Amino acid sequence: MQITSQMVKELRDKTNAGMMDCKKALNETGGDMEKAVDFLRQKGLAVAQKRADRATSEGVIETYIHAGGKLGVMVEVGCETDFVAKNSDFQDFAKNVAMHIAAASPIAIRREEVPADALERERNIYKQQALDSGKPENIVEKIIDGKIDKYYGEVCLMEQKYVKNPDLSIQDLLNELIATLGENISIKRFARFQVGA
Repeated sequence: MQITSQMVKELRDKTNAGMMDCKKALNETGGDMEKAVDFLRQKGLAVAQKRADRATSEGVIETYIHAGGKLGVMVEVGCETDFVAKNSDFQDFAKNVAMHIAAASPIAIRREEVPADALERERNIYKQQALDSGKPENIVEKIIDGKIDKYYGEVCLMEQKYVKNPDLSIQDLLNELIATLGENISIKRFARFQVGA
């Protein structure tokens, strides 16, 4: 199939990937736009995994104050070099993450950081719900594990669906940025402040 410049442009607009990467993805997938998007996302994940052990000692602290001044977020996003820290894509990512945190209210960045007491409380609630609904004891644990998995997806920043594009998680967004900029990037910490909370 002939890959046209219009197809490359459309894929580039969808993914923000480089022009040559878009062309290669379309060639690899026979011009199938959806498969090309998946191909680029997998490539982003592979690049992210290769760079995961690199130190991220540069970066930015970004803030977001919601209209009315009653909700604010501060987030630290790290990268390897000052050059990338000054890149507009990197800075836009940090702004978007701060806005996402304001909207989605995560309690931790990753699963390991979810407080044990919060996890135990959820586990007990799910167990009681399963028992109350008459489920047999041998199935209750599987139900609890499934609900805990879903809970992580709701409260862990990296697993949350991005508020501006629910087809992507924050981790997907980060992987795409790592693939585009060619450096390890990490969300190091955040604080969310809400008046009266």
